[in-house]
Amino acid sequence: MSIPAPDYVRSIAPYQAGKPISELAREYGLDAQRIVKLASNENPFGMPESARAAIAAELAEVSRYPDSNGFELKAAISRHYGVDADWITLGNGSNDVLELAAHALLQPGTSAVYSQYSFAVYALATQETGARAIVVPARELGHDLDAMRASIATDTRIVFVANPNNPTGTWLPREAIAAFVASVPSDVVVVLDEAYDEYLDPAQRSDSIRQVSEHPNLVVCRTFSKAYGLAGLRVGFAVAQPELTDLMNRVRQPFNVSSIAQAAAIAALDDRAYLQRSYEANRAGLQRLQEAFARMGLEYVPSHGNFVLVRVGDAAGVYEALLRAGIIVRPVGNYGLPDWLRISVGLPEENEAFLRAFEKAMGRA
Repeated sequence: MSIPAPDYVRSIAPYQAGKPISELAREYGLDAQRIVKLASNENPFGMPESARAAIAAELAEVSRYPDSNGFELKAAISRHYGVDADWITLGNGSNDVLELAAHALLQPGTSAVYSQYSFAVYALATQETGARAIVVPARELGHDLDAMRASIATDTRIVFVANPNNPTGTWLPREAIAAFVASVPSDVVVVLDEAYDEYLDPAQRSDSIRQVSEHPNLVVCRTFSKAYGLAGLRVGFAVAQPELTDLMNRVRQPFNVSSIAQAAAIAALDDRAYLQRSYEANRAGLQRLQEAFARMGLEYVPSHGNFVLVRVGDAAGVYEALLRAGIIVRPVGNYGLPDWLRISVGLPEENEAFLRAFEKAMGRA
């Protein structure tokens, strides 16, 4: 039986997630407790204790539906960022809010602009709506904002910008972002994905949420999956002016953020000690990995996230050797970077375990 479906759906290549620990343990007969996963840019410290306590308190109510409007979580985000609660859209991770923007604004006959080597979800969200993708060649593995501005067509409805960018770790100063947003036509929406903003040096962190009040066509996306340590709970949010927020909520699934996730996110948002610890450990881990790659004479991209992209040559072979050693990293051939691997920053002992296995895999022990 042939089931009718749009060609643009049939041609979608599903998102490739990092290999789970349990899968590697099954495939290679390894002890799951000894496997080190540095593939998915997760916070190695695990969930904050504040979030764990909030979840425990919320468990008694899981037989009931969550607050579909997320009143308490929106109020917490509103206080934290100084933005009106009705400017906030909640999502099942920031993936969800990126797709909400795409589904609200894109359709066949329209286009979206994004950079080469940018987050895979921009391509997926564009393709699943039947819109046309305008992929702008990268500049030094990062966004070329001038070229992206020049690529906006009459049918363009969205421009996706990641800052810092995943998987390359490149970053653009906030002045450059502000100038770009101001230059984009008012009927084209800029979706600014800032999933890794908390890992930036405090002086580099974005003030884009403030800029939302100046630009009705700006959507800023954030997540609790990275620095806040809640990747498994899937909580993200977008900030935009009410017209855009209303459109995104029209295509949002009811109850898209669970009661457990909402409670945990409220607690994590105010856990400044955990966030600072995560920032400091990540900074030290980045330095350790990048210094090791430099010592080995390897090309890498100086990173502003919680991961490093390094050029290894035979990426498939090195990846396989690392798997056999119980180390999971991320190949990025699907991004058009077949010679590179992306390594998330782990705990100090995880970083050292990776480097020992990596040197052997590279034949440099």
